[in-house]
Order: sequence, then structure tokens, then C-alpha cells
Amino acid sequence: MEDPVEAIAHPRRRAMLRLVLDEERAVADLVERTGLSQPATSQHLRVLRDAGLVRVRVDGPRRLYRADPDGLARLRRELDGFWLPALDALKAAAETDETTEEVGER
Repeated sequence: MEDPVEAIAHPRRRAMLRLVLDEERAVADLVERTGLSQPATSQHLRVLRDAGLVRVRVDGPRRLYRADPDGLARLRRELDGFWLPALDALKAAAETDETTEEVGER
């Protein structure tokens, strides 16, 4: 499975993921909305699919894509695991600075 963080590192893939968050879209629609060629769009969608961020449904000759809620939840957990410890440390440092400043004012 492709790394979901690496998959969303590309701005075009993030744009495609936003487009399929709330509704299923055909590749042709994504081609039109992104301005990319059909092969480039399909390649980006393959990366998102391999990362578990989108699902594909075949409807006759069309491939329809939609965000995968489970994949997005995994991505969220991974990003939270990356950012939350750093944000907690920053909050603690800011609170320590505020306490130090308040003591110094007295």
C-alpha cells in the first residue's frame, strides 16, 4: 500500500481528493475539473487508490471515484500522531512562558 501522506503531498492529488470527498465522480469529470490529461488523471487516481484514500466503482465503460472514509480516517490518525505531540509541546512551552511572565510582573 502506498503511503497516504506521500499520496497527498502532490497538490493535484489533494485537489482530486477534495473533488471526490462528497460525491462520486467519473474520470472524465476529474479530467475536466483539473485540466490534466486523462492518463495523468488516471495515474494520480491510481496513487490515491493505492494509498487507500479513494475507492473506484466500474459502471460500464466508466470508472467512478469517491473518497474512502476508512482511508481518510487512517490518514487523519497518522497526521494526528505526527502533529499532536509537537502541538502539545508548543502549548506547554507557551503556558510556561505565560506563567514566567506573570511571575515577573509581580
